Amino acid sequence: MDGPLSPAAVLSLVLLTVLSSSSSSSSSLEPFDLLYDNAVQAFYSSDYPNVVRYMEGALRSYAELRRTKVRCRLRCQDQHPFDDTFSDLRFFDVVLRRAACMNTCIEDKLGAQSMHKVSEDVVQDFNRRIPYNYLQLAYQKLKQSDKAAAAAHTYFQANPEHVEMGQNLEQYKDLQGVQEEHFVDREARAHQHAFTEAVQLYDRGDYEAAIALFEEALVEYFKADVECRALCQGPQRFEGHDHVRYRYSLHELVSDHFTQVLHCEHECVRDLATRPGRLSPMENYLPLHYDYLQFAYFHMDRLEEALQCALTYLLFHEGEEFMTDNVDYYREMLGHDGKPREEVAWYLRRHKQELELLLIGSKTMGVEFTEGNYWSSTGGRDDSNRIPSGTDGWMEYVPISEKKNINITADQPLKEGGPLVYDSVQLVQNSAALNGTQRVLLDSVISEDECSQLRHLAHSVTMAGDGYRGRMSPHTPNERFEGATVLKTLQFGYEGRVPLRSARLFYDVSERARRIIESYFLLNSTLHFSYTHLVCRTAITGQQDHRNDLSHPIHADNCLLDPEANECWKEPPAYTYRDYSALLYLNGDFEGGEFIFTEMDAKTITASVKPKCGRMVGFSSGGENPHGVKAVTSGQRCAVALWFTLDPLFRELERLQADEVIMALDTQSVWGQGLNINPKDEL
Repeated sequence: MDGPLSPAAVLSLVLLTVLSSSSSSSSSLEPFDLLYDNAVQAFYSSDYPNVVRYMEGALRSYAELRRTKVRCRLRCQDQHPFDDTFSDLRFFDVVLRRAACMNTCIEDKLGAQSMHKVSEDVVQDFNRRIPYNYLQLAYQKLKQSDKAAAAAHTYFQANPEHVEMGQNLEQYKDLQGVQEEHFVDREARAHQHAFTEAVQLYDRGDYEAAIALFEEALVEYFKADVECRALCQGPQRFEGHDHVRYRYSLHELVSDHFTQVLHCEHECVRDLATRPGRLSPMENYLPLHYDYLQFAYFHMDRLEEALQCALTYLLFHEGEEFMTDNVDYYREMLGHDGKPREEVAWYLRRHKQELELLLIGSKTMGVEFTEGNYWSSTGGRDDSNRIPSGTDGWMEYVPISEKKNINITADQPLKEGGPLVYDSVQLVQNSAALNGTQRVLLDSVISEDECSQLRHLAHSVTMAGDGYRGRMSPHTPNERFEGATVLKTLQFGYEGRVPLRSARLFYDVSERARRIIESYFLLNSTLHFSYTHLVCRTAITGQQDHRNDLSHPIHADNCLLDPEANECWKEPPAYTYRDYSALLYLNGDFEGGEFIFTEMDAKTITASVKPKCGRMVGFSSGGENPHGVKAVTSGQRCAVALWFTLDPLFRELERLQADEVIMALDTQSVWGQGLNINPKDEL
């Protein structure tokens, strides 16, 4: 690049690129979910040429649909802008004309399929890159190892915990005809790919080439930002609202919608900085581009550009010491001051306005909005001869105080072997036998009769998707997940819909498990319930052949497992307050479904537990205990899943309400307060 562009020029370039890309879209695009279904059926019929044909078609159709939505929404937004003459009628006129424009535009580009409603499960499969799992197996059968390697690599980038795929990739590397260049991410995001390549060039000292790629990464970033925001313009979900019976005014309904859209657009910052398969964004992502650039320009003796990039970095982190020193150095060497890049100043002003509007919108919706910090203040410093500070990769920008790794309650000694409280309970394996830390396997925690009662209870009260934000198959499309909470079960018992003794048994059994875990691990403070769930996972008939996925991927319960870095980051959205976990099994008459512990690489299995009635596995919830569940390939696997916390501030609200129900079962007042179910992710 010869120099920075004005914000208007940058925006024009981005919009022109977005609007003109892939302009030759077909008017007879087939719905991607139907192609996907055809591919899956072909797979189970071992018709591998048609697996490739339909699945590649589904991926093309999915990508083209996304591009068309972006183009149409941007074009209609441009054709029907909001002007300074504001009135209620003018506002609704623009909204309705934009909606009509987008519907016409999409149908002109794609045909009637634009009215086709795709299920959320299929959308999630594409988001999780499930089609590439089918493709790598099909290409493998067709002896096209290079394409199989690319599909496997693409899938693994978003599913790094998938043990079998990691093994497949290692095998592909040894196959004749498979080269390193075949391991490409077919879904790589252009801005992230350019940034990664630029960092590698920078680390090798090729500053001129690195500058070109960093500048390219910035153009691609702002283009991706425009696309992300355009995709936010579609229908929104309203948690806790049934708009068929929505009782608020039209203006409140419109406010809710636009607040959701605004929140979605604001989250684009986080989305663009998040690598596939990760929950947390890369630290300091966008500012890092300007830090790398300022130092690369310095090495090329282009101090004007170096000063401009340093000043741009300070727009994100005002007053940061190491960059302020660099700015002073550049000013001294040049003999004059400079200005930050205008497009970034405009970009940050927009985000400030978004935050202000979100704070207003969240009040109208009655929800709490947390601003968050997308660009953490980080960096290093080198005062030798007052030359600019260097950069060695983005992980160096994470302050040590924020690198929260494995934790087990730091003020608690790691002990175990305490009393099992109940005479019937038998110790089967301790931590040493399970090849880990803070692990225990127990039998006879409950009796066969109690297992039978709880299984019958599960069949009566569990609902598909309960505990999984309504998703019937949250971890694998090959199994159905159903659950119920203690409070819901007690309510059913109170209403006579299930035997009250069974509902109380669920409550009592969970308390029994809590006391055993608290006693065995010799905790010197009270262990509180964090979440309690009666859960069953059922193998879906006809979807079990050729399975190589897990019932639940490898994870840790209170931190974000990063197998590549061999770390577990204790940060949101992980349930960082969880300290101990337990699974009490209700049956063993199914195939598969073994509970496994692994190393932090999410591949090396250290222990395996076969469920059976009355068996319970307990363990501390941090990165020292990565775990998962092997595929349930036949039958139904039921268990009581429990998470505990030592912090009373994070006690389970439903458990406190359930305690009140138990103490006052014969009164009706407890139900008059309403039930606010807040399900969590299942273990």
